[in-house]
Amino acid sequence: MSAPQAASRAPDSRRYVLVSPCRNEAQYARRTLDSVTAQSVPPALWVVVDDGSTDETPAILAEYAAKFPYIRVVRREDRGKRSVGPGVIEAFNHGLAGVDLGDFDYVCKLDLDLDLPPRYFQILMERMEANPRLGTCSGKAYFTGAAGQLVSEGCGDEASVGMTKFYRVDCFRHIGGFVQQVMWDGIDCHRCRMLGWVARSWDDQDLRFIHLRPMGSSHKGLWTGRTRHGFGQWFMGTSLAYMTASAVFRMTRPPLVVGGVAMWWGYVHSMLTGQKRYDDMEFRRFLRAYQRNCLLKGKARATEELNERAAAWFKPPHAGPASGVKDVLAAPKPAAQP
Repeated sequence: MSAPQAASRAPDSRRYVLVSPCRNEAQYARRTLDSVTAQSVPPALWVVVDDGSTDETPAILAEYAAKFPYIRVVRREDRGKRSVGPGVIEAFNHGLAGVDLGDFDYVCKLDLDLDLPPRYFQILMERMEANPRLGTCSGKAYFTGAAGQLVSEGCGDEASVGMTKFYRVDCFRHIGGFVQQVMWDGIDCHRCRMLGWVARSWDDQDLRFIHLRPMGSSHKGLWTGRTRHGFGQWFMGTSLAYMTASAVFRMTRPPLVVGGVAMWWGYVHSMLTGQKRYDDMEFRRFLRAYQRNCLLKGKARATEELNERAAAWFKPPHAGPASGVKDVLAAPKPAAQP
């Protein structure tokens, strides 16, 4: 029996559950499966939601599920196409519905196109144990550039990355789970800060992972992926000034110029056509105030000051009897904090 299989039950204080929505990931799935099953602290449960794959993904998942008892495969009917954003969270929630969150300390939404370093989850849990306010965290994503070099995807330190959202269960319940819309992976971290939690990612060597499908590349092309991000910023409540500054910064990152232009156009087009916005006005006011401070003081300083203020009033929520996604999604919207 291999070492990962022999240690298939995580310590009681480090029991984490992974939920992985996927569709047609045969090209990448084995690398993700191998990197997770080789973790120094393996998951107590890994729910892989096959969202109607038509390639070899189901056979690959069945092969690994037969070897590793903590892997549970959930099959959904073929919807006829890959669905990003809302569709990913729909599939995630479908998998989470069969999980009793009360059995776990941590929950993670994990994509099936990643190559993780072997101590990835162990290090994240150690850092969360050291800081009780740390609600969600991750490492940093890199992809392989045209010349074969590793290129950072450039996620800020104040957020956990969307392809590996590692959460303390109490925090995940507190924010009410993920919003089923584009920019769900921005709204969640802002809601964490709004409630006094800390969201974080680190660029340490032992936490860097390879994103086999680069962020924003989209199954329909990079331009579509980046314009979708711009719509997501509009939906979330981002101001035009902040979106413009963000797009200009992105123009300096690969793909040069075009990525930032696509993001800005996605936002402006959504604004001009009157697209729907996130209907939580309290959240949008909080977001804009935070973003103004980011523009005035820099993101790192603005985030540090906000986290310091929240330390004066933050109290961890009491663990409730929530048993799964229905309880999480039924959680009340966060109340205003002093």
